[in-house]
Amino acid sequence: MSRDYAKRRARWEPLLEVTQMKGDSEAHPILSPEDEFADFENWDKSDIFGDPKEDGMLQYEYARGALQVGLRLEQKLGVNPFKFGMIGSSDTHTSLSTTREDNYFGKLPHLEPVADRYEEVVLRNPNDNAPLVYSWQMGASGLVAAWARQNTREALFDAMVRKEVYATTGSRIGVRVFGGWDFKPEEVQRHDFARAGYSRGVPMGGDLTNGPAGSAPAFMIRALRDPDNANLDRVQVIKGWLDRKKTHERVYDVACSDGRQIGEDGRCKTPVGSTVNVTDASYANTIGDPLLTAYWKDPDFDPKQRAFYYVRVIEIPKPRWTAYDARFFKVKMPNEVPMTVQDRAYTSPIWYTP
Repeated sequence: MSRDYAKRRARWEPLLEVTQMKGDSEAHPILSPEDEFADFENWDKSDIFGDPKEDGMLQYEYARGALQVGLRLEQKLGVNPFKFGMIGSSDTHTSLSTTREDNYFGKLPHLEPVADRYEEVVLRNPNDNAPLVYSWQMGASGLVAAWARQNTREALFDAMVRKEVYATTGSRIGVRVFGGWDFKPEEVQRHDFARAGYSRGVPMGGDLTNGPAGSAPAFMIRALRDPDNANLDRVQVIKGWLDRKKTHERVYDVACSDGRQIGEDGRCKTPVGSTVNVTDASYANTIGDPLLTAYWKDPDFDPKQRAFYYVRVIEIPKPRWTAYDARFFKVKMPNEVPMTVQDRAYTSPIWYTP
């Protein structure tokens, strides 16, 4: 990749569709084995033509991996071609923009609600015609959210260009994050915390540099559940960085519901639990929290290393669209068909450059 191409790539591709009905591409368990939430609606059996995948391809196909590649290329070329924001889309071909698990109308007209739609074959191996991907592997994703001053085409487009956007896997989760050098823990609780965020820091999609000597980036985060959906399980910061030899990644839990504790390693080891009743496709918001806030300061910051930070918000478990189908049509699906889901949101990153 040349410097000129990297510059054009950064200019003309400011956003990445990180989730939609044909799968989620935020992370993959092979690439992120220590991330227990990486195995989410992954489509890793084949490409869109049905040609089977090989594990070596994965590092170039997931957002977290691409963000790390961008850090390496920036060090080499002086330009980061993969400095993208995160968005989600439904990608339906039915003219219906439904992304709720309990109102899933399918990607294509022949996958609209019927008793046996879960077993429809979406992709086949071109060599032997064997099924590779079934309809039940479709996700009810996704949405793009934009922080804009006005609900106009111009204001929304400007938000996308500056990458002040985030993706959700279908729920209307509200999430906001600011990064800066001198935020105080109590500021995230203020009614006007966004004023401090904009005046002394940067929002999602922004850049941090030239920090005061001895300081580390601090982040103010607020996450609010979808008013008509599930409570929140946790809020996480995903960090990627580049040392002299290679890139690394780490997941930090920064806020957990129900008073669960975060250990010294930055992780909450206690699962949130589940209230899902698969038989009647129901759940209760008796676990989780409707609002989670966090002030987090990078405990492992090295001012000489390039880095990115983005926020992932995860809901408590709830019935997947397959559970609603099984109840409504009174069908028994194979055990391999997932019946629960933990929808989530991914913010655009904030980058640090020495």
